[in-house]
Amino acid sequence: MHPALHSWREELPDAVVRVLAYLGAAAVLSIAATYLFQPPATGIPDAPVVRSPWVEIERPFPAFNLSIPEAADMPSSYAIRRHVVGHGRKDILGLGEPDGTGPYLQVEVYRPGTEVNFLGDPRADIAASAAALGPVAIVQSAEPLESKFGPLTIVTFDTTKGVTRRCLAFVRAFDDPALQISGWFCQGGPDLIARSTLACALDRLTLLAAGSEPKVGALFAQAELIRSYCGQRSPLMAPTPKHRALWNAAAGR
Repeated sequence: MHPALHSWREELPDAVVRVLAYLGAAAVLSIAATYLFQPPATGIPDAPVVRSPWVEIERPFPAFNLSIPEAADMPSSYAIRRHVVGHGRKDILGLGEPDGTGPYLQVEVYRPGTEVNFLGDPRADIAASAAALGPVAIVQSAEPLESKFGPLTIVTFDTTKGVTRRCLAFVRAFDDPALQISGWFCQGGPDLIARSTLACALDRLTLLAAGSEPKVGALFAQAELIRSYCGQRSPLMAPTPKHRALWNAAAGR
C-alpha cells in the first residue's frame, strides 16, 4: 500500500489513542449530565425589579416646620423625596417614635410636578403612604375636620406592623397652587386621637421658605389668618399656647 494511503491513526501509539478515546467519552458524559440535571425551565420570566419613582434627598433643606413644645423631648425627622420623572416634591415631617408605644405624628406636604394623577381616593392615598404600618380597617369619615387649612378629609385605620396603634389620618388638596397636605396621628390603645388634638397639631405647621412658589407662601399666609390657636381664636396668645392634650394626655402621662 502506498504510504500516503496509511491512516494517521495507525502511526499513533496505542496508548495515545486510548487517552483520546477516554477524553472524548468524558466530554460526552459531561454534556449528557449537564442536560439531565439542569433545572427544568418553568417558562415564567424573572420578575422585573420594581423601583420606586421617588428618590430621597441626602441633605434636605427644610421648607416647613412643625413646632410642638409639649413634645420637645420626642425624636423628630425631616425627609424630602423627589419624583424621578415628574420632579414633584414631598416634604415629610415626623414627630415621635414610629415603632414606639407613644403618640406618633407624620405630616406630608406634596407639591406635584408633571406626574399625572397625583391626587386619588383619600383612602387609597393614605393606605399607600402608610404602607409601612400595615394599615387595616381603613374607614373614611363622612364628617370633615375644620382646620386652618380648611376642611380636612378624615380617614381612620389600625396598624398591623410594629406596635399596634389606632390612627387618625387626614388629607387636604388644593388646586392653585397644586399642593396636598396629608398624614396621620397615631397612639396606642383602643381610642383614637381626638379631632381637636389633630387640628391643634396642624395649627403648628408653618412655612419656612416658599422658594420660587409665591402661591405656596400666600396659601400659608392665608391659613395663619384663620388659625384657631388651638381653640383660643386670639392672636394675642401667639405663639400657640401649650395644649396639654396635644401630646402629654395622648401619651397617657
